[in-house]
Formats: sequence, structure tokens, C-alpha cells
Amino acid sequence: MERALLPRLCQRALRLCRPGLRFRCGRGAERGAPRGRDPPASLPAAGRGSRTGRELWRAQQDSPRAGEGKGPERKAPALPRSRGSEILFGVAPCWLALARARRALFRLFLREPRGPGRPLRAELALQAAARGVPVLHVPGRALDALCRGRPHQGVCLEAAPLPFRSLRDAEEPRPGDAESGARQPLWLVLEHIQDPMNLGALLRSAYFLGVDRVVATHSNSCPLTPVVSKASAGAMEVFDVYSTDDLQGFLKAKSAEGWDVVGTASRPEDVEDIPVVSCSEFRWDKPLIVVIGSEGEGLSLETQLQCQQMLAIPPGRALHPGIDSLNVSVAAGILLHSICSQKRRHGD
Repeated sequence: MERALLPRLCQRALRLCRPGLRFRCGRGAERGAPRGRDPPASLPAAGRGSRTGRELWRAQQDSPRAGEGKGPERKAPALPRSRGSEILFGVAPCWLALARARRALFRLFLREPRGPGRPLRAELALQAAARGVPVLHVPGRALDALCRGRPHQGVCLEAAPLPFRSLRDAEEPRPGDAESGARQPLWLVLEHIQDPMNLGALLRSAYFLGVDRVVATHSNSCPLTPVVSKASAGAMEVFDVYSTDDLQGFLKAKSAEGWDVVGTASRPEDVEDIPVVSCSEFRWDKPLIVVIGSEGEGLSLETQLQCQQMLAIPPGRALHPGIDSLNVSVAAGILLHSICSQKRRHGD
């Protein structure tokens, strides 16, 4: 009897071990999980204190197989860069940088032509060709590596850094100044803005709301980086940003020229010896400079002393400690919109 059963057991074992099936003896062994398919809904535990069968299956699927992981298709191709260049990323910054050409442009990188967005990338390629900028079509992994995983939308542009403009050039008329007509000039001054996302959002709001100049402190402030350009939706590529090493001296000189210099205060109770006015009550009847302070500290005392007034945004409710202020770019947008609305409301 035992001899008759032996061949049948051997045949059954051979069927279980045929190609395409995994067989493992012992408690919790997984059987018949084919490669490349979704794991079964429930797999038994692989032993007390160990990972579940589902986790083991996923680990096996994620691990490189024989002959994989070493070829060029698994590794982003190395793209050498020009010395001192930086990588702009995103459609709007790259498009506007190509359109305005305010900086040296080296190469345009486009994701290999598949998927959505191809007509737009074709237009970018034509624009680059018109500027004499080489166009390279590369895998998406290469773009990820170029911009360090930031959202590039299939477009990167190698370019020279965009510096701040000298404050001496700020007094010269610019083509956009004529658009303001008879309106009094409005400048935005930024003291020690360090977050590139905040700086980009500030530039975007200032451009949208019609600010004539943006001046930033040169020291202890964020430079004009690709992250700033992306956060500004490309406004940095079309909007000059000036810098100064002597903010207090600059504000004092503009006051002597007859400009109004107003600061901003998130906590009016902390301001001493300077009138605090609600932004909804402020009247704008002469050239104006609005000064915005840093994210954490606000305006320095030295800068506050150069201001004739301080503007505040009245809250809509009693605020809980710790959330009693606004993000600096949001506050600047509210203040600038309120100021411009007041000017229009009074017939200018």
C-alpha cells in the first residue's frame, strides 16, 4: 500500500513545483503567487513576530531582479551643467524666462514626448530655437534629478542666476510705469524675507496688484532662486527686484523727498510712539512706500522709526494665542489690495 502511494506523492510534488509557482515548506508559506500580479487579498502570517505574507510579496516585487537595476533604464542619465548655472523648473518660469531673456539661457530640457502637455512643450521648443537655445528631450527621471524632485511639469531650463538690480536703477522710468497713468507711485520694501516661497508669493501679489518697484534688503534675505521664480508663477522673470544695503538710509532719503513711508504691524499693541492705522482707513495721496518685515520678527525697531505710520489688518474674531497673525505674503496681499482699493474709491 505504501509503495503504491509513493509515485502519486512524487507526481503531486512535481506539479506544485512547476515553473511560475513558488513553493515553500513550513508554517505560513505562500503558494502560487505569480510574479507581476496583484497580491491576494489576504495572506497568512509568515511566522510569529515576522512580516505578513502581503508585506513579503511586496518586498519581493520591489526588489531588483536578476539583470535589473544596473542598466541605463534604471538610472537617471547624468546631465552635465554649465559652471555657475541654475535650473529653472515649471512651465510658467521657463516660458517667461525664454520670452524676456533677461538672463543668459543655456539649454531647455523637455520630457520625452509622451503624455499630456505635448503641444505646449512644442511651443517652448520653438521659442527656445528662436532664441538659439539648444533643446534636449530627456526622460522624466532626468528632470526629477535636475530640479531635485520639485514639480517641473515636464520642463526645465538651464540659465544663469538672476541678480537683484541696483537701487540706483530704480529711479529710472520703466516701460510698465506708463500703465499707472497719473497714479502716485507705490513701492514695496521687504526687510529680511528669508523663505523663498514667501518671497515668490510676495512678488506675484505685487506684480498683480500694480506695485511699481520691489526693494529687498540685500543681507539676511533670500536670493532670487528658481524656487522663488516658481512660487511667483514666473513673475520674477518679468518684474525687476532691487536691493539695498542701507534700508534705513534709503527710507530716510525717500521721506525727505516727500514720500509716505508706512510700516506694517501684526500686533499693534507692541508698537510704541508710532500711529497705528487700520488698512481700511488709510488714505493714499502721495508717493508711497509700504515696508513689510520678516516672517518671524516683523519690522526691526530701526526700520519702524523711519515710518510715519504703521498699518494693521483688523481680525474678524478673537484670536487664539499662537494663530494671531497672518502669513507674511497673505498679509502683504491684503494690505496692498486695501491700499489700491482706497485710492480707486477716492477717485484716482
